[in-house]
Order: sequence, then C-alpha cells, then structure tokens
Amino acid sequence: MRFRLAGIGAGLALLAATAFGAGAPAIAGPAAAASAGGKLVPLSRHLSNHHWQAPPTTADCLAQAGIACYAPFQLQRAYDLNPLYKRGLDGHGRTIVIVDAFGSPTVKQDLKTFDHDFGLPDPPSFRIIQPAGKVPPFDPTDADMAGWAEETSLDVQWAHSIAPGANLLLVETPVSETEGVQGFPEIVQAENFVIDHRLADVISQSFGATEETFPSAQSLLRLRSAFKNAAAHHVTVLGSSGDAGPTDFKLNLQDLFTHRVNSWPSSDPLVTSIGGTQLHLDAAGNRTAPDNVWNDQALFNGAAASGGGRSAIFARPGFQNVVRSTVGRHRGTPDISMSAAVDGGVLVRIGFSGGDGITPGYFIFGGTSEASPEFAGVVSIADQLAHRRLGQINPTLYRLGSRRAPGIVDVTKGDNTVTFTQNGQTFTVKGFPAVRGYDLSTGWGTVDAARFVPELARGH
Repeated sequence: MRFRLAGIGAGLALLAATAFGAGAPAIAGPAAAASAGGKLVPLSRHLSNHHWQAPPTTADCLAQAGIACYAPFQLQRAYDLNPLYKRGLDGHGRTIVIVDAFGSPTVKQDLKTFDHDFGLPDPPSFRIIQPAGKVPPFDPTDADMAGWAEETSLDVQWAHSIAPGANLLLVETPVSETEGVQGFPEIVQAENFVIDHRLADVISQSFGATEETFPSAQSLLRLRSAFKNAAAHHVTVLGSSGDAGPTDFKLNLQDLFTHRVNSWPSSDPLVTSIGGTQLHLDAAGNRTAPDNVWNDQALFNGAAASGGGRSAIFARPGFQNVVRSTVGRHRGTPDISMSAAVDGGVLVRIGFSGGDGITPGYFIFGGTSEASPEFAGVVSIADQLAHRRLGQINPTLYRLGSRRAPGIVDVTKGDNTVTFTQNGQTFTVKGFPAVRGYDLSTGWGTVDAARFVPELARGH
C-alpha cells in the first residue's frame, strides 16, 4: 500500500483531499485495498498539496507541510545499511521484481532524476516487461492509471534506495481491476513468467485485497500458483500488510468493514507480510526516538495505520507456532515492518501530470506500499551475501525473532486502532498494541540491516 493518492482499481478513484484547519495540509485519502472481489489497487498515501521541484530537506517539510520527510541517505543510516555498502553488499548481482498495474510513463526518467538529486548510482539494469499483455496507453486524466503510476515510482525509487546495486525488473500488468477476481489472474500470469524464466530473486507486491470480499475462499486459493511456484524456485515474495489498521475496504471501495479483517496476498503463508512503522530521524538519519507503529489517522482524519491481524482463510502455519498465543489458530500478519508513516514519509519524484491533480516534482509518500520495496532491497542484499536465493524467509524470521536476534529491532510503542466516519456514523475498530516480541501491528518489529542481513543469509 502506498500513501500519496488513493488511486483505486479500474476506473475508480477515491481522492479525499481534506483541509485540516487553517494552514493544515490537504491529504489524499486511503488507496483502497483491492476489494478481493476484484478491485485491485495500489496501497499508499501522500501529501497532496505540497510538492517541490527540488528535493526538500526534513526541515523544509516540517516548515512548509508540518510533517517530516526523509531522503534515501537518511533511511540508509537509520537502517544501518552503510556498513554493508562499505563491504560491497548493495544487492549486486540480484534482481528485485516490482509488480504494478499499468506502470508509469516517466518511471525511468524519474529514477534518473531521483538518483542524480540524491547522489545514487544508476541501477546496473532496469528493465520493463509486460508478460501478461500490452498495457494500454497512459491516460493522464484517468486517476486510476495516475495512481498506479505514482505507486510504480514509489516502488522503483525506494527499492533502489535500499539496494542501489540490485537490478530492477518492473513487471507491468494491463488490468487494474474489474468485477470478480479479474486483475489478479494477470498478476499471477506475470509473476509465473518471471519465476519460470528465472528473472526474479525477490518479488515486491504493494497491493492487497480484503479476504472477505472474494466470492469464496476457493476463489482466492485458486490464485496461489505463483506463490507455490516461487517457493519451488526459492524466490522470496513480499506483500504489503495494508493501510487501514485492523480493517480494510468492502467491495464497493467506499466503506470499510466495521470489524477486524485481513488482506491477501499479505495473509498468505507463502508471502512475507510487511507492516509499517514511523521513524523519527534528524537531518542525518539518526534516530531521535524509537520507532513506533505507523498510525497516521489523526493526519488523515480516518483509517491510516499499519495493517495487521488474523487471516480468515489461512490457518496458522508451522513457522508461527512460536507465536501461537498471539495468532491463535490463524495466520497472523505482519511478519516484519519498515518505514510507512506519511509524517516521516519518503520523498518520491513524479515526472508526469495526472488526473488527481499531481504535477511534476517531489512528493511525500508513505503506506506499507513503501515498506515492501524497502524490505525487498534488504532481502536482495542478503541474497547477495548468501550467494543464493533465500526463497521462503518466514521460518528464518521466526527463528530469529523468537531468540531475539540482534538484527531484529523490537517495536513496543503504539497500536493500529483506527476510528473513521462513514454513512453518518463513527466507528472504531480496535487494533493491536505493539508489545515486546511479536505483535499484530509490526510483527517482530523492524531491522538493523548490518546485523540482520548476515543473520538472514545464514538462516539463523
């Protein structure tokens, strides 16, 4: 899930630009999680009425937008990546696959500008393929296509920021969503293509679909072939855990469930679910306070928090037996978390003008759409160190978490409870607090990459 605009599935857009008092920023509302009945959408949020032609500093963002923003060098320091870079560990020789509907007409130039402005190297290789069919021409007046284009820029730029030496493969699909489960078959086809052709080491998925909106459990289970294929070929698959805390969107893409739900593919045991935290950094990227659960609901005046909870489809997998007291008999999410707050969001370069009011420049983005490509960068570096694809990493994550490995940094502050108003009524869906060890808002917490990468590469 990305937070900048709420770009929703085919032909629909939910852009709730709301003024928060005098001088307060207008915010683009939640990108509805793909209603599993077929509304497949990017998951992110952004600050909609503040953008800059040149990259702003954290101080600029605080002064002009009232919230913090961060550049690549700040997250690289915050996640302790620099010791790895000094050893030549930057994802070199590994390929991060990013899957998005439609793509962006300016994604390559945007990355070049982003790299130039932040002193990053070009990726060794950046290819774009459309294995599930030709993508329709970009329509800048179509808010849905613009939303996916923004998502694409976020995914590409921040996977590259974490693993600047990794190859990037952008896999564009031609269908955002239709009724039924359409939209997902194209993604499954595209992912199977890159796995069968040995093009992927790690796959990042910044989209989701509420489990309860699929026509049936079986209709969801029939869409798992790419994840089974990835497991067989030792390809790691990641999925954003959601941006509405313990709830998510109904089939109409307007209303949230008023009780706890979960979203797929994040809830799939064959996928590593990536939740969200809020970072508090100074100008150099040093932490000024410990990370907490991402929960921007006050900023967005509604549900905007790290997705997490128990699956209604999948039983507890074996790797979660060590947290059975928390997840019960169900698959619990997320597994691990990275930066996702908009207050403390990342800068993204957008080079096109879109139907949602976006114009070229730098914007502040957040959401678990940000977190998934960031963690994909971490996994690619671990693959490089291990000299192999690590494949299914969940068993290792839970071994590391249960023994409190130094590379996993516990998050113990905050929760993902959300309060929102719909149809004239106000609802609160109680989330899950961050606690010592595993929880249903940040998983095991977050990572110190200099320690975590060797631990993950070793498998213990």
